[in-house]
Amino acid sequence: KSEMERTNWTEIEFILQGLSEYPRAEKLLFATCLVMYLVILLGNGTLVILTLLDSRLHTPMYFFLGNLSFLDIWYTSSFIPSMLIHFLSKKKTISFTRCVVQMSVSYSMGSTECVLLAVMAYDRFVAICNPLRYPIIMSKALCIHMAALAWGLGFFNSLTETILAIQLPFCGKNVINHFACEILAFIKLACTDISLNEITIMLGNVIFLFTPLLLICISYIFILSTVLRINSREGRKKAFSTCSAHITVVTVFYGTILFMYMKPKSKDSAFNKLIALFYGVVTPMLNPIIYSLRNTEVHGALRKLVSRHWFWRKR
Repeated sequence: KSEMERTNWTEIEFILQGLSEYPRAEKLLFATCLVMYLVILLGNGTLVILTLLDSRLHTPMYFFLGNLSFLDIWYTSSFIPSMLIHFLSKKKTISFTRCVVQMSVSYSMGSTECVLLAVMAYDRFVAICNPLRYPIIMSKALCIHMAALAWGLGFFNSLTETILAIQLPFCGKNVINHFACEILAFIKLACTDISLNEITIMLGNVIFLFTPLLLICISYIFILSTVLRINSREGRKKAFSTCSAHITVVTVFYGTILFMYMKPKSKDSAFNKLIALFYGVVTPMLNPIIYSLRNTEVHGALRKLVSRHWFWRKR
């Protein structure tokens, strides 16, 4: 039977439990997540368009920011639309194929974001610690290679975990105690030993979470030592301001992850699921807001785009 279930994926369905025991809370979450998703699409979409159209934003920092915004759109679109439907429907089932696609896309985007944040930290390190050679070091070719590496590593990590996960046999009631198909919740439903899967996921977390975090910390140690050697107060302030948005994004991203993994195990599974939802929805919503706040270059590019739109409408 297990062999049949292992291969006959079309017959397997999963039930996404979400907050089924709190129907009123699900309706409230629907409205909240819908608004947040629209903000994510608008904010990140605007940043992608601006970084493509405005020549003043054709710099390494904004190139990587455009990648981050594009990634956040893909990441949230992999699970939010189906999650919104499930909030309002009594039947909260998802097919095996859709579940695997959802799981692999979100896992790939999460892994890519970790690497991309480290790449962005390196960009800030070169800009502050080696400003004269910055245009030579951070060439267009290197930026494309680094972005491609981030996307490639994220895809490879997701592909490895997904291939291992779909080999597992599933039997019994396939209830995923989550809002979306999440890899750990997915493999726990297998009716076989999942030690290999857990080990590879743990290794993946160490490589893709803590290695980039270590590289980010090293970059900022060098940045801090360089900034503190700047004599003028105005110079120090300007140097810090170029890093403040990235530091905030990293703090929100890693702060939520570390809180999820290091908090005491709660018996309240609803609270745990809401924390995971916060990580999945709030972080991508905050990224464009953080980068646009007090950013004169982004404000200028946005004004230029709006004025150009009005000019063509008047004509």
